[in-house]
Amino acid sequence: MTDKNKKSLHVKTGDRVIVTAGKDKGKIGNVKKVDPTASTVVVEGANMVTKAQKPQPMAGIQGGLIKLEAPMDSSKVMIVCPACEKPTRIKHDVVDGKKVRVCKKCGEQLDV
Repeated sequence: MTDKNKKSLHVKTGDRVIVTAGKDKGKIGNVKKVDPTASTVVVEGANMVTKAQKPQPMAGIQGGLIKLEAPMDSSKVMIVCPACEKPTRIKHDVVDGKKVRVCKKCGEQLDV
């Protein structure tokens, strides 16, 4: 991957986010996975899809319909600030020589 393909997203794995668009609008969950190249995130309990799973007796996997979270575009989520408990945009500040994410509403650091 070259430097041109590297993208930086406003969310990281483990962040608490709220879904702002789509069928799950208003749901709050934690980010399970982030894919910066496709600009997608997987949020716990949001964008649930049903997948048909074939049984695999050797692996001990039973067949049937399973529900799992599908990736959604990162532009559909907003970070929920841990300090003010509100959905917020972020800004980047430099503190002690490190680039950190800061809440736009209350000014609290998101990266601890």
